[in-house]
Amino acid sequence: MADIKDWAFSHDLASDATWTPGLREIFEYRDLAIKSSTRGDYVAHVIRHNGKEMKDEVQQWHVHDCTFQMVYVLNGWATFEYAGQGVHTIRKGDCINQRPGIPHREIACSDDFEVLEIVAPADFKTRVVDAPPESRQAAE
Repeated sequence: MADIKDWAFSHDLASDATWTPGLREIFEYRDLAIKSSTRGDYVAHVIRHNGKEMKDEVQQWHVHDCTFQMVYVLNGWATFEYAGQGVHTIRKGDCINQRPGIPHREIACSDDFEVLEIVAPADFKTRVVDAPPESRQAAE
């Protein structure tokens, strides 16, 4: 982690927003300049559905190798299943603090789904994992 004295001030203008592909092919991402201003300690981005309909690895059980992950829903809804926590539908105005390493999967999301996500560190990895035991039993 960088010394916070090395962090820079940033002001990301909505009028200059650039939307790019990212982790998921059904979403587009707007970087909010937090990654560069914190020297990679955090990333903050807005993620929105781009209209594509396809399955991807994030719909399988997976984990993110990070120390912090917060998701705030700006629009729409999504349903996730979390190991040991069950199924949760998050809607506009809801916030999730995903504990580090919790196995989870997306079940469905609305076409207008849009979130603010903040993660540490900025360059976290996502790994597909086996379904937790309680999920495997429910599927049998």
